[in-house]
Amino acid sequence: MYKRNIYKVRTNESVSPKTMKMVLEGDTQYLTAAGQFVNVEVEGKFLRRPISVCDYDESTITLLYDVVGEGTKAMSAWREGREVDLLTGLGNGFSEQKECRKPLLLGGGIGCAPLYNLAKKLLARGIQPVVVLGFNSKSDVVSRDMFESLGVATYVATVDGSEGTRGFVTDVVREKSLSDCDYFYACGPLPMLRAVCGGLEMSGEVSLDERMACGFGVCMCCSIETKSGAKRICKEGPVFPKEELIWK
Repeated sequence: MYKRNIYKVRTNESVSPKTMKMVLEGDTQYLTAAGQFVNVEVEGKFLRRPISVCDYDESTITLLYDVVGEGTKAMSAWREGREVDLLTGLGNGFSEQKECRKPLLLGGGIGCAPLYNLAKKLLARGIQPVVVLGFNSKSDVVSRDMFESLGVATYVATVDGSEGTRGFVTDVVREKSLSDCDYFYACGPLPMLRAVCGGLEMSGEVSLDERMACGFGVCMCCSIETKSGAKRICKEGPVFPKEELIWK
């Protein structure tokens, strides 16, 4: 169930040359799982901007977002006290109650965002995850300090080798011998998700990033074909079991 409401900006600060971290104050009761997203109204824009929820508690929502277009550029200029119109509680998130001994959390770029709240919830259940984050370069690295502050093992890969392991998250899994993990949760660009699903024998879940319009399942523009038929990323997703997906 989703809800439209007005929120206030508490903070909105840069955490890398292209990434912002925004904390909003307001009603969070419709957020029920890590991996859900909100749809942000931006003045002068017809379509809202879907942003993954990085974290939430009883009164705040934390968003981590890249400034990549006019909408997110406008958002980056919002200051403390500004009122923001949100649709919250959108999408189906990760299976937080999955029985697993040592889960592997794989994030590519801004796809690291929803994994933070997931890591917190796994820790609250007494489950210690391992986190692997992938970026293009050292200047793009975000959220590592957030995960490390939770006390979880956190590894970084960069395509150019300027930070951590040279290559991709799958290279870290091999280099650090993380194949003893028994379940994975992944969020990131499609090439990364395809490589993860094809390269890891363990079962898992992936959060898909796709262009959306309405954000709650009416327009059907984010539909994909799965092994059990057509599914809407914004409604049945964005999280799907690895075994459901068809990679073309």
